[in-house]
Amino acid sequence: MKSIIQELKSVINIKMFSIKKSFIMLALIVMAFAQNSFSQSNTKTQPVQLLNTYYKLKDALVSSNPVLAASSADELVKTINGADLQIMNDAEKAGLLKEAVAISQSKDIKLQREKFVTLSNNMFELAKKVKLSAEPIYQQYCPMKKAIWLSNNKAIKNPYFGSAMLSCGSIKATL
Repeated sequence: MKSIIQELKSVINIKMFSIKKSFIMLALIVMAFAQNSFSQSNTKTQPVQLLNTYYKLKDALVSSNPVLAASSADELVKTINGADLQIMNDAEKAGLLKEAVAISQSKDIKLQREKFVTLSNNMFELAKKVKLSAEPIYQQYCPMKKAIWLSNNKAIKNPYFGSAMLSCGSIKATL
């Protein structure tokens, strides 16, 4: 009889351990899911991050630094990929990505500047649609290139010609 009671206690302990183990596993899964959901919503690119990353690329082109431009474009690609699709649709995202990827994969400043024309046009269209910043966004224009770019500063610093024609251009619009 004593051995039957011991056997029952052993079975009950094993069952209790199994239940506790299941409960702990369930709690860990719930916590991981909650943390993952929170971190995903927290890591979505904010509109101002997109714009600031674009400005870094523009500044690299102003300084005529193709390595920094490629690196900045790569950062822009990551920022675009992390963007909330509520601020842009698939076509807008694809348009931005196409040019940013091309710039990131090149060390040719001339090619990078060519791709920056379309990238800037796409960013301007997005900026007209979505408030990307609380600060003014200046649409600037290069008459020699017949192309625009966006800036957070009124001072003209031309990304298409760098130091060769640094102040060539004018402000066309303010968003």
